[in-house]
Amino acid sequence: MALILSIESATKNCSVALAADGEVITLKELHEEKFSHAEKLHSFILEVMESSDRKLDEIDAVAVSKGPGSYTGLRIGVSAAKGLCYALDKPLISVPTLESLARQVELTDEGVIVPLLDARRMEVYSAVYNDRFEEIRETRAEIIEAGSFSKYLEQNRVCFVGDGAAKTKEVIHHPNAVFIKGRFPSAREMAPIAERKAIERQYEDLAYFEPYYLKDFVAGKPKRYF
Repeated sequence: MALILSIESATKNCSVALAADGEVITLKELHEEKFSHAEKLHSFILEVMESSDRKLDEIDAVAVSKGPGSYTGLRIGVSAAKGLCYALDKPLISVPTLESLARQVELTDEGVIVPLLDARRMEVYSAVYNDRFEEIRETRAEIIEAGSFSKYLEQNRVCFVGDGAAKTKEVIHHPNAVFIKGRFPSAREMAPIAERKAIERQYEDLAYFEPYYLKDFVAGKPKRYF
C-alpha cells in the first residue's frame, strides 16, 4: 500500500528502516552508550535508501517515533523527519514509542505486555498492552515500587520489556512477571503501525507536530571551571 521511511531515535538506539506494505525492506541501526544520533541518523537514511535501490522521492510518507524518550533523541528524529517531509512534500506519521517496543514481544497465551523505558533513578516510562498490541493503560512516567502493576500481575502473566526491565526486576518479585531486558525501540517494529496509519490517512500537522516528551526537559547544571 505504501513505501514508508521510519525513524527511531527516542533512546540510545539510532534506527532507520524502509518498509513496503508494512514489511521491512532494509534496516540500519546502531546502539551506543553515548548518543550519536546527530552524527549517524542522516547517513543511516542515505544508506537505507541506497541499499534498497530506492530514491527518497519515491517514498509515500515518513514515520517518526514520537516518544516518550530522550529529549535530545526525540528532537533530532522529529527534526530530521520534518525536514524530509517539507523537502519531499510527503506526509508525516507519528508512532508511539512504547507501542513499537511492545511489538517485540509475541505472547503465546493470555497475558499483557508492559514496555518500559528507563528514566532517572527508579522512574520509567511505561504503558500496558494486550496480546493484540492494543493499549489498555495509558503511558505514564512512574516510580517503580513493589506493588507496581499488581492489578495485572494477579490476573495474568506480565511481560516487561525494554531497558527499564532490569531495575523493575530488582523491585517486583511476582511469579507471573517475565522480564526481557536490554531491548530498545527499533524502526523495524514501526513498519506495521505506520502502514496502518497510512491506510487510515492518520497524518500529523507538519507545522505543529511536537514530540511527546511526557515530562518537561530538565537541563543539568553547567560546569564551573573557576
